[in-house]
Amino acid sequence: MISSCLQWFRPARPQPRLSEAEIQRLYPPNRWRVFEAAFAAYAMFYVVRNNFAPVSKEIGAALHYDKAMIGDILAGTAIAYGIGKFVMGYFADRSDARKYVAFGMLLTALINFAFGSVHSYHSHLLLWTLNGFVQGMGYGPCTRGLSHWFGMKERGSVFGVWNISHNIGGGIAGVLAAQCAGWWGWQSAFFVPGAIATLGSIYLFWRMRDTPESIGLPPIEEFQRDPSAAAVAPDEQELSARELLLKYILPNRSLWILALANVFVYIARYSMVDWGPTYLKEVKGASLAEGGFSTLVIEFAGAAGMLTMGWLSDKLGGYRARVSVIAMVPLILAFAAIRVVPASMLWLDMVLFGIIGFFVYTPVMFSGVISLDLTHKKAVGTAAGFVGFFGYVGRVVQGKGLGSIAQNHGWDAGLWAVLICTIIGMLLLCLLWNVRPRN
Repeated sequence: MISSCLQWFRPARPQPRLSEAEIQRLYPPNRWRVFEAAFAAYAMFYVVRNNFAPVSKEIGAALHYDKAMIGDILAGTAIAYGIGKFVMGYFADRSDARKYVAFGMLLTALINFAFGSVHSYHSHLLLWTLNGFVQGMGYGPCTRGLSHWFGMKERGSVFGVWNISHNIGGGIAGVLAAQCAGWWGWQSAFFVPGAIATLGSIYLFWRMRDTPESIGLPPIEEFQRDPSAAAVAPDEQELSARELLLKYILPNRSLWILALANVFVYIARYSMVDWGPTYLKEVKGASLAEGGFSTLVIEFAGAAGMLTMGWLSDKLGGYRARVSVIAMVPLILAFAAIRVVPASMLWLDMVLFGIIGFFVYTPVMFSGVISLDLTHKKAVGTAAGFVGFFGYVGRVVQGKGLGSIAQNHGWDAGLWAVLICTIIGMLLLCLLWNVRPRN
């Protein structure tokens, strides 16, 4: 039974090559449908993951959970997501992207239904931790699809546009969960997203495709007449588990450097997303609405930054780490400037939050793209998951560490810690200065 299930997930078999006329007719619309499905998938995964925090206060009030209990649920899902991104990314590289992403969406929908149906703290802790792990099934198949349907010279632009899906999904998740909880109670903040994800699972099974070869089309390098097409044939063979881990992932020194840098990049990323509203309220006298607006500023500026920097990296020959290092210079300056802005100039804080959002998502986005540049396109899910796991270690460290430093030593010390971590991340990325896409 288990063997049959695993066989069902195996990568789709190559089909007989279509005629040249059919290839020219079918390739562009199928590229679009894969991008469309990947974009929608990643946005929907956020809808059924980021729906807990906006209603955590209401859950706590209804079920008598204190802040420590809520914090444990949030920490559990963050740790599980980091592990799941690596583990599930590995399986994504050995699966049909269409079946894998649709099944992952259905699983997270079922967990949301279960979460809204129970009232036990330990059940909630277990279910939301499990949800974090299952959410790891989202990134891998999306990057597998994109890496097979889009060539090396367009990766920056394509991944830049695709990455704004999490800004959209994250934004929708907060509004949707809050509105549902206000209308029908906190349980609906999980039932409604669960229903959306169930429909999304059907949609993804219909729209997503695995590789071009699975529908009778040539590899993207051949279609785009890339000079690397001569080396495509061996690239299109699926990798064994041994090759995947022991040849392309674990011995890859540059991938380890990128993963370590991602720890510090994620500390910079989530410092203002998680703590920015609290900082503005406690230090700058911002209202509840103004504190919440700062998150919107970061996310929207981040979307603009990813589009811009993704396009720029393609124009500069694919040097993603180089662009990331350059982006971190104004990021460091913005973190330093926030400390000295007078409380009466809240508008300037918002400008600086916009600068942080615009630039901080560049190294975050490129961590996945660089991992693809550093390895084999048949190993991109595992590589991105490996790097992403380290990123979520950084998030957990940030969540616990920044809160503790701010509590015991003040916000000024907390911002210094974030500033130092950002500088360390930039210096580590400098070691990858000359990395660019390779065949």
